[in-house]
Amino acid sequence: MYIRRNMTPPVVKNLIIANCVALLATELLPFGDDIVSRFALFNIESPLFHSYQVFTYMFLHGGVSHLFFNMFALWMFGRQLEYELGSQRFFTYYMVCGIGAALLQLGVGYAEYIHAVAANGFYGSLDLLRIPTVGASGAVYGLLLAFGVLHPNNVIMLVFPPIAMKAKWFVVIYGLLELFFGLSGFQAGVAHFAHLGGMLWGLALLYWWRKKGKIYF
Repeated sequence: MYIRRNMTPPVVKNLIIANCVALLATELLPFGDDIVSRFALFNIESPLFHSYQVFTYMFLHGGVSHLFFNMFALWMFGRQLEYELGSQRFFTYYMVCGIGAALLQLGVGYAEYIHAVAANGFYGSLDLLRIPTVGASGAVYGLLLAFGVLHPNNVIMLVFPPIAMKAKWFVVIYGLLELFFGLSGFQAGVAHFAHLGGMLWGLALLYWWRKKGKIYF
């Protein structure tokens, strides 16, 4: 099937639709909170944790603005990547980044919980078991990484601040910022290690495909 380059390719389009439908369900349905408690990603020590959440969490979002920025980035970078990788490989890449982000977030969350129990006791650490992780950000950061690897010298214009920079530096700066925020605890409430996880798993998969001769860069 031939797809014109000015069209949104099928995987990107369907991912955007799925994420929008999921937000409408959690916001409008009377059992929206139950959807979050069942399908968001919880600490592995939480009674709310289920293994399938490493997949489902990436389709849930914390509000319209959270959804908008993730879907805008998915549309912005995902279209070019889907044309280049092909729909099947693009979908595989997106899922690996999203699930990889969840795995790193679970590992860091487990370590934080064990440390908190040692410092504050079981009852002083219960809040860590109730906080869900939601959003496509981990997978989207994987897309940013892929764009920077495949098109390192393409210029990206930031919205705020309005600065133009090459894609490779854009990826490096974002990666370092996420590492700093994650280690420092600054900007709490954001799953910085999930973002890093999406980038790391994406990088590993790209180099694996290159080693196998499936892609070239």
